[in-house]
Amino acid sequence: MLAEKLLLHVLIFLAPVLIYGVLFEKRRNEHMPYIYGVLHGIAACLCMVFAYDSYGLFWDFRYVPLVLACLYGGPIAGSIVFVVIMVTRTVLGGDALVFGYISGTAAALVPFLFSMKFRQYKPKKRVRMALLIGSWPAFVMLCILLSYLFTVGFSTNKEIWVNITLFGVIQILGIGLAARLYEMVIERNLMKAEIQRSEKMNTLGELAASIAHEIRNPLTVVKGFLQLMRNEKQGDDSYEYIPLVLSELGRAEAIISDYLNFAKPEFKKIEECKLSDVIYEVLFLMEPLALKQGIILETDLNTKSTIRTDRNQLKQAIVNFVKNAIEATEDGGTVTIKLTPYTDYAVLTVKDTGKGMTKEQLDRIGTLFYTTKDRGTGLGTTVSLRIIESMEGTVNYESEPNVGTKVTVYLPIVNKMNMSVSVN
Repeated sequence: MLAEKLLLHVLIFLAPVLIYGVLFEKRRNEHMPYIYGVLHGIAACLCMVFAYDSYGLFWDFRYVPLVLACLYGGPIAGSIVFVVIMVTRTVLGGDALVFGYISGTAAALVPFLFSMKFRQYKPKKRVRMALLIGSWPAFVMLCILLSYLFTVGFSTNKEIWVNITLFGVIQILGIGLAARLYEMVIERNLMKAEIQRSEKMNTLGELAASIAHEIRNPLTVVKGFLQLMRNEKQGDDSYEYIPLVLSELGRAEAIISDYLNFAKPEFKKIEECKLSDVIYEVLFLMEPLALKQGIILETDLNTKSTIRTDRNQLKQAIVNFVKNAIEATEDGGTVTIKLTPYTDYAVLTVKDTGKGMTKEQLDRIGTLFYTTKDRGTGLGTTVSLRIIESMEGTVNYESEPNVGTKVTVYLPIVNKMNMSVSVN
């Protein structure tokens, strides 16, 4: 009878996962923790209402929704479920009410400790952590149960120990199943977002390439005739305007080249190159700009990691990241460039102490035509992201307003020997 009741409870605490995956997966706003809390709070309440009464004890999985809410919904969701459990336990009453309060508080401690940083773990580790953290309430309930049995008279009935074992096993397996379902929902959302982004970028890339080719041809003709006019009519009063026109045409050609590079980064010469050498070349180019704006460049590039790619394309991407950091930092600020090697990849971080960005601005980074600068097309960052992506690398942005921005670039490396990490 206990097994049937516990399996019913498994269905109850799995219901919020399924409801979230069907009805709320497209929503990403500040109300999500409350939705998590309400759904899992209802599940916890139902588990307590339909608890199995045996040996003067209530057997239920009230703490499983609490664990799931804390880990996947955050501390706000966990607090809602905790309040629901305490209120429901008070309404139900009973002789062991004090034990219920103690077990509830103790069971919530560990999930709350991990609620803030749980989502930072990788998916597989999150499932393992959910299993480990989910075993804590089972352990707490076992300790409370033993204390209660000692209080009322210790039982030597074998059935109660079978029930305890069955209870613990089903609870931990249920948490593992729920965590896996949550990870499937998260993975599906990420996959859908990546597919939509790829389709949008491919469409924009094809459009940009076709338009750029058509515009470049007349620009080339105009530029050629202006150069002829400059050579033939040097005494004309209009001669002084020709260099300005040629300069603007050159700028237009540069923008068109960015469009073409965005559509399909062209890797002309693939070679092995040391990352630190490429970054030093970038710093040599960017140092005059930093000095002009009063920015301090700090570096930590003590590594011999090697990457196989087009050196010029890689340099173009890194130049954009460093240039953006310098331009976003005020006079007297600092831009830190650090290169850290790992087993299969190297991590390049470019961190500034500039104005930073809001969450909304971060979400739009890499979008075509979006820029936080007063002047700019937003193509530079988009092209850089496409270049790193073509190298099978990834880029991650972290930023806070009035604190600064940190760009982390992950690049696959060739050699895995002679690597060292410097410590500041």
